[in-house]
Amino acid sequence: MPPGESQSPALPVIPSVQFSSTVASGTGPKLDGAARRMKFPGKKLLPVLVFILSCLSILRLLKIAITTTTTSHSSPRAAALSSSIQQECSSSECSEVQSNAPGVESGPRKTVANSAFLIPKEFVFLSNLITNIAPCNLLVFGLQTQYLNLSSINAGGITVFLEDDPYKISLNKADSNGTRVYKVKYQVPAKKAYELLKHARENPVCAPSTSLLQQSSCKLALRNLPQEVYQLKWDVVVVDGPIGDAPEAPGRMSTIYTASILARSGKTTDVVVHDVHRMIEKWFSWEFLCEENLVSAKGRFWNFRISNQSNDTRFCSSETVRIE
Repeated sequence: MPPGESQSPALPVIPSVQFSSTVASGTGPKLDGAARRMKFPGKKLLPVLVFILSCLSILRLLKIAITTTTTSHSSPRAAALSSSIQQECSSSECSEVQSNAPGVESGPRKTVANSAFLIPKEFVFLSNLITNIAPCNLLVFGLQTQYLNLSSINAGGITVFLEDDPYKISLNKADSNGTRVYKVKYQVPAKKAYELLKHARENPVCAPSTSLLQQSSCKLALRNLPQEVYQLKWDVVVVDGPIGDAPEAPGRMSTIYTASILARSGKTTDVVVHDVHRMIEKWFSWEFLCEENLVSAKGRFWNFRISNQSNDTRFCSSETVRIE
């Protein structure tokens, strides 16, 4: 230090802080390691993904194969019918009943609880219909406890039940002089629906002008019912049987067709079809009862009002029948 100059105190040395670009940007050595750990090992996951996709494809093929074997016809419409029927008993609320369907082993089987019983608005709808015209001639395909109440409503009239299930008959005994319960047998399983629909369209013997059901050669005609069914003029016909809830179970193709013929032999007849959310009931109602005759609907009921049309050569005035 030169003489005469005062000595200034030494300033503390502050170490310089250097911010590297890697630290400032958050990509230092530690972060690089974390990033490496978060990378997915694509090469290792690829075989696993291929295996999973292969398993799913195999399961889908098995499902298609099983569904195909349950369908009796290769026709897309026949497959749709069978698939629709199989979905009907998806509910776990199924009750045990006996079946005597031809070609089906006897013994307990499942029946759809939701289809077997009427919901309140459906029962009120049917009760009001009977009340408005009672006493009348009432024919019911099917039998259950709720329907026996219709006999009381139809006091003074004739009520006939046709049932193929001996178990239901044993549970529901008619105790009125104006009420009869007959055991009948249905020969055709539900899986034959499309085949029968095609037969009816191609054969003139199935036309509505054929009023003699017992002599009819149409495959849909029920020829072995009690004589009373053919002799009386029916005011109301209810179709809620047979059960028709599985491909092998007896279907309602013949009962809907027969109801349409019986209705056309009277003056005016209300034909009420239950479970119209199902494929067979919907198709055959449109085909033989006709959209132009539909007067009301409630819940799973369709009500067709048919006047005497015994001289007609076709069921419906429209050439195109709605089939969905």
